[in-house]
Parts: sequence; C-alpha cells; structure tokens
Amino acid sequence: MPEKAFNLVVLISGNGSNLQAIIDQVKAGTLDARICAVISNRNDAFGLERARTANIPAITIDHAEFESRESFDEALMQKIDEHRPDLVVLAGFMRILTDKFVNHYLGKLINIHPSLLPKYQGLDTHRRVLDAGDSEHGASVHYVTPELDSGPVILQAAVPVFENDKPEQLQQRVHEIEHQLYPEAIRRIISGEVMLQGQTVLYQQRPITKEETQLALDVQH
Repeated sequence: MPEKAFNLVVLISGNGSNLQAIIDQVKAGTLDARICAVISNRNDAFGLERARTANIPAITIDHAEFESRESFDEALMQKIDEHRPDLVVLAGFMRILTDKFVNHYLGKLINIHPSLLPKYQGLDTHRRVLDAGDSEHGASVHYVTPELDSGPVILQAAVPVFENDKPEQLQQRVHEIEHQLYPEAIRRIISGEVMLQGQTVLYQQRPITKEETQLALDVQH
C-alpha cells in the first residue's frame, strides 16, 4: 500500500504568491505533499483563484461575518480539521490568531515572516530595515506560538540591502527568496528532518543550531 499523503492546509488573505510556490513544487514532485484546501478570510483573495486553477478546494470564511475573533477562529478550526492536515501553513494570512487556535495546532502550524527574526516582528518590516540602516534583510519560517512572530525559527535566508533601496525593491527581493525558502522548510518537516519539541526546533533529532537555520540562496539584484 502507498504511504499516506502528507496533508497541507494553506491559509491566505491576499495574492498567494507563496501558495503558488508551494503548488508549483508539489506539482513538480519536489514537495511530497498534498494540498487539501486553501482557506481565506477574504473572498477577493487572488490566492483562491490560484487554488481553483490547481484543482484545490478554495474556501472562504469571512471574518467580518463573526462577532468575535474567538468565534471566527472556532469556525476556522472546524473547517481545517475536516481536512485532517499534518501541517497548517500560514501564507500571508493577515489575522492575529487566538491562543486557543495556536495551541490546537502547536507543532503543526508554521508561518513565513519578512524579516530575519527575532528582528522586526510585526508589520512594515522593509521600511523599518531601511530606516535602521541595516546591511541585510530577509525572511524566516517559524513555528507559530501564542506570542506574535516569536515562535522558534525553522529556516531563514538573507538578502542584501543596497544604498538606494526603496521598500518596494526590498520587498521584491525578499519575496524572491520566500518562494524558495518556504517550500524547503516544508520539505524538511515532511521528511522528519525538522520538528518541534516543546519550544525547541529539532534538526535531525537534536536541537537546531543557528547555522542550521540559515539557507544560502542566490538573489537577483
């Protein structure tokens, strides 16, 4: 009998470019997984069209229809659990999740954040990097824990910051590495190379080192 497929549910709020990168690698056979559903809190999210094009169930649960964050998260959990995911992937899902939701999927919930965590948690990271005069920026894939953008890092990659960069240019450079970084982090989880134990990421069954979280990628300037 074939092994059970590794099931992903992807949550989005917008364009879904990281979703597309994951879809492409699944289709190419370089990511041994099945995307069971794409769920958005916005009906106009273009990522839903990306899912439909790939024959993946595209579902909207509009947060505006719920009286509270808790009731929305409860409905979202119920829908996610129908698909029995091995991993829940946040790919531009612009909602702050309740502790109940996060704890329900602890160790099976990951996010990609546009900074070299723990630097620049929260929003507007590209402008903040430029304002600080940093020489490098990047993206991080991390396990989600109740404290925003503070979960342990699985993998991250850096891009250079150039003297005359605008936030939009820097964002484009970061997006380029995100589309390589996120599928690779998922691949490591699927293969069992990476897992969460308590608050510690294990890599090959031992606590991951800072060096092992770094992924060197070629960046187009």
